[in-house]
Amino acid sequence: MEIFLFALSVMYSPGPVNIMGLGAGLTGQFRQTVGFFLGVGVSLFCLFVLFGYLGESFIAAAYLPYISVAGIVYILYLGIKIINSRVEIKDKVTAIPVKRLTFWNGFLIQSMNPKCLLVVLPITTVMFPAAHVTGNTVFLLSLLLGAGGAGAPGCYALLGTLIGRSVAHAGYFKRVNQLMGGVLMMVAAIMLYELLRS
Repeated sequence: MEIFLFALSVMYSPGPVNIMGLGAGLTGQFRQTVGFFLGVGVSLFCLFVLFGYLGESFIAAAYLPYISVAGIVYILYLGIKIINSRVEIKDKVTAIPVKRLTFWNGFLIQSMNPKCLLVVLPITTVMFPAAHVTGNTVFLLSLLLGAGGAGAPGCYALLGTLIGRSVAHAGYFKRVNQLMGGVLMMVAAIMLYELLRS
């Protein structure tokens, strides 16, 4: 039970993936972004399976800073992309981003997201062994945790959709894009600060 509580508390807290989900919902792109949510879930599932079976022996701590830097650069790129996206209002609100969020966007950002490793590594290297999670149970728990991970940006997008229905002016959405992009850039800056401090 503590595995799921820990995972959900980290996965459902604000972070780059959830902020992007909220932005998609606010700009009326919930349905077009389902692939993004699935990419997030599949990435988490793969990481849980990989680290769950191989544990600490798979990756040396020396490589974690390089993975973090790649994640920070990608999050910064996405922040800039969101800030520069355009919004048009016709019959309903639609956003015209430089590129729509896809399965591969979700898969890549979650795979390189240092916050993701903050969930995966403690669970697979500490909590799985403590709970005697082995064999097929690793696969099953990884599947459930991956589904929970896909649900996090989905919930944020749903919230954005509900809030977005009450707003009908393109200027609001431009500000939301700027805010979401700015928050992503702040997240990247905080991650870089934490990396340099450690």
